[in-house]
Amino acid sequence: MLTTGTKRYFKWPLIWINRITRYTLLLSFFSIGAVSATEVLPQLNTETLSVSSTLFSDPADFVVTLPNGYTKQTDKRYVVLFDLHPRSHLYLSGMHDWMSHNGGWPWLETIIVTAPDGHQGLGKLKKQAIEQRGDQALLDFFEQDLLPAIDKRYRTNGFRIFNGFTGNAGLVLYSLINRPSLFNAYIAASPVLSKEFAYVLNDAPKKLQSIKNQARFLFVSTSDSDFEQRQLDSFATLENIIQAHANSKLNYQIKRFDGSYYMTQPILATALGIEMIFNDVHSVLAADSEVSQQGTKAILAYYEHLSDDVYGFDVPAIDSLLALADSLPPEQAISVYQDTINAYPKADSAYHSLASVYAAAGDIDQAIAFEKQALANTDHPFYQSKYTQQLAEYQAQ
Repeated sequence: MLTTGTKRYFKWPLIWINRITRYTLLLSFFSIGAVSATEVLPQLNTETLSVSSTLFSDPADFVVTLPNGYTKQTDKRYVVLFDLHPRSHLYLSGMHDWMSHNGGWPWLETIIVTAPDGHQGLGKLKKQAIEQRGDQALLDFFEQDLLPAIDKRYRTNGFRIFNGFTGNAGLVLYSLINRPSLFNAYIAASPVLSKEFAYVLNDAPKKLQSIKNQARFLFVSTSDSDFEQRQLDSFATLENIIQAHANSKLNYQIKRFDGSYYMTQPILATALGIEMIFNDVHSVLAADSEVSQQGTKAILAYYEHLSDDVYGFDVPAIDSLLALADSLPPEQAISVYQDTINAYPKADSAYHSLASVYAAAGDIDQAIAFEKQALANTDHPFYQSKYTQQLAEYQAQ
């Protein structure tokens, strides 16, 4: 029995050794996979921006995440999104990476900036804004210190978004009604407005009417969660004020996410707010739309209006021009494609479309010439491959 027991004693370690070896190999496999995945996944380019101000003693260190291609595309300028909550940075930068990686659609590539945690000077400015009617020291800090510091250090395009949740959403609205020129777009998720918070409801009726110059966007939302119940009456008041007093310069959307969780609110509001803000950038005018039916000059004028009066950065008309051309007989389509190329000499898709019209008409020499132009005006691997293949087919005829 002792011998048998001894044999059994030595047999068990061998079994466990074999199992441990298998598990070790399995873990090694997953570890290798993890390393490879880490190398493949985009790494966030995050840094600190230290901002000094005469309004407080110690510099405030803001966290900044740059778009994935920021260091490579050195001639490109970017939208800025700002949020006062320190914990918002991870979800905002993650959402932005996902929603912008497919060619900036639907979220144009953006520099994400969030406030420091526990900075006493900034906290004091916020408290004053909330409790003292007419106090705008927080907005002075934004205008005189923070926003200039961002513009000085980074390649910004002038379009700014102010994003916030609960109390910070109340400050988003406070910023909109008191100094709308600071930001172009405002996203306020589940704003705190009761007990005369930042005097938003008191001042909004008069001040909303005074918004002028460039258009402003507002996306404001709430839900019926337990935590938001005590703010619903104030939210209803805000909704009535906006509908009654907002002028034509304020493009607004009011949304209820009833049935969803409280902590989900900033995610929902940010996602749909971004879609609303940049919708006109991505939407293609239908060929039978009122604008398109007036021809290429009207389309170009419409996008000039979006560029100058709404966004403040270039919004190209290329896709809407091509949509019109695609709806027309070949002779008319060629004229629209030519107008597109005249307005956008590097519009590779216009050259490609023009080449296909000439090819269909049997003019292969012209098709080859324009397909070469399409290829010369893109560095995107997908379109390089597509145009190269198409060019080879034309040359083979």
